[in-house]
Amino acid sequence: MTTDELRRMAENSTNGCSQKKHCLKVCVAAGCISAGSDRVLEALKSAIEERGLKDDCEVKGVGCLGLCTAGPLMVVEPEGVMYQGVTEADAPAIVKSLGEKPVERLLCPSDMSFFTKQVKIVLENSGEIDPESIEDYIARDGYVALARVLEEMTPQEVIDEITRSGLRGRGGAGYPTGLKWSTVAKAGGSRKFVICNADEGDPGAFMDRSVLESDPHRVLEGMAIAAYAVGATQGYLYVRAEYPLAVKRLRTAIRQAERMGLLGSNICNTTFSFHVDIRLGAGAFVCGEETALIASIEGKRGQPRPRPPYPAEYGLWGYPTLINNVETFANVPPIIRKGGDWFASIGTEKSKGTKVFALAGRVNNTGLIEVPMGITLREIIFDIGGGIPDGGKFKAVQTGGPSGGCVPEQYLDMPVDYESLAKVGSIMGSGGMIVMDETSCMVDVAKFFMDFCVTESCGKCVPCRVGTAQMYELLQRITSGRATLDDLALLEELCDMVKHTSLCGLGQTAPNPVLSTLQYFREEYLAHIVDKQCPAGVCSIR
Repeated sequence: MTTDELRRMAENSTNGCSQKKHCLKVCVAAGCISAGSDRVLEALKSAIEERGLKDDCEVKGVGCLGLCTAGPLMVVEPEGVMYQGVTEADAPAIVKSLGEKPVERLLCPSDMSFFTKQVKIVLENSGEIDPESIEDYIARDGYVALARVLEEMTPQEVIDEITRSGLRGRGGAGYPTGLKWSTVAKAGGSRKFVICNADEGDPGAFMDRSVLESDPHRVLEGMAIAAYAVGATQGYLYVRAEYPLAVKRLRTAIRQAERMGLLGSNICNTTFSFHVDIRLGAGAFVCGEETALIASIEGKRGQPRPRPPYPAEYGLWGYPTLINNVETFANVPPIIRKGGDWFASIGTEKSKGTKVFALAGRVNNTGLIEVPMGITLREIIFDIGGGIPDGGKFKAVQTGGPSGGCVPEQYLDMPVDYESLAKVGSIMGSGGMIVMDETSCMVDVAKFFMDFCVTESCGKCVPCRVGTAQMYELLQRITSGRATLDDLALLEELCDMVKHTSLCGLGQTAPNPVLSTLQYFREEYLAHIVDKQCPAGVCSIR
């Protein structure tokens, strides 16, 4: 299939709706399905059939619409009416209202800041297309970028375009994507691999899951473009087994793409071949670390190894391997379609483009958002997020998952980018963002994340295996009122040791929640130790 054929197919596509008077798009991502959106979809189909409107109305499942707190969500086109909290019982009223006055009690204002302040690149198809329809994806210029690079660009030109865009890895480290691709391309070896890291394990994070559930072809296209650029012929998607819906839709997408000649052998009638397989992770957080992930794919225990050599030179089965996460690959097709300069015009000087966040915790509008780099925390939490529930007072926001830190109120007007977050003791991470109010005890928060790190440590190196356990024990002593100031000093000493001597990123960043809460909320630690009380009333002081 050539670029012209793809474009003609896109032009002639109805996207499932345009030939009918009304299209009812129901979110069928995991969050809304858990609230019953699959039953809503079937109820709408039944109501349409009962009213004899099958020729005028189309009901389709679409990907995540973002505002998870208001699910199940649906949109009626072409009116652009959005409904929230829809149930099966609402289906007859919704169908009856078509072409007339909307059902007011279900209305979700699409002009609220949650929607208007976002800039969607990765999520541009989410909520618009059926994630299990390759035709829907092609209707929105899907696979045009892949066909273009195969017909018009050399591998080096592809790498140059990605480099020009300023795209940095969205998995947490923020390493320049173009530089990583260039390293793999220059590496010798008879075989090369491309791996998509979808082992998303941060508490409160669901960005990669939503992208895979809502727009799987986008990730596959990004992987194929990367494979062409670096000279790889085999790819692997390493996905958490706890994401069964994402896995199901990925398998469907791979089969569809292979049938249309967009994956597999001789893609787009060229000499380029690229095959993609799925590997399921067993739920080990440490397998998000690239060398542990590689070991897991090879059938070994998921444990990290010292670097160098880096996977770009010595990766899967000893061959050069490119590893990027879901969001990084999802950015690639639009960069190729619209140009690196277009992408670089969004964001800040050193942090280009947008970032997808899973906004959770004590905030009114929880859900999936995509915002330009450089937006402030205040805009995210109070404009997009709608502020703190019940008129509560903001206390801190935790970014970067167990590897990140807690950012206090004084930095609400700080721009969200890689460098700014690092300056205040946190990280961008893969995109988890948990908001806390005055009901949260920051010592307890640090203990929660340390408990997670203790459980998820692979145990290979002593600093992480033993050090995190000792830190957790000290935090338990503090939250129960049994600690002394000497224990606090020991805790800080352990943070430094674990941070600087652990083998991989899990141990190296495990102290971050403790260090950031000690820096900004030290008085809460002292209250537990000296005054034997928890200011937030969370901990049971003996």
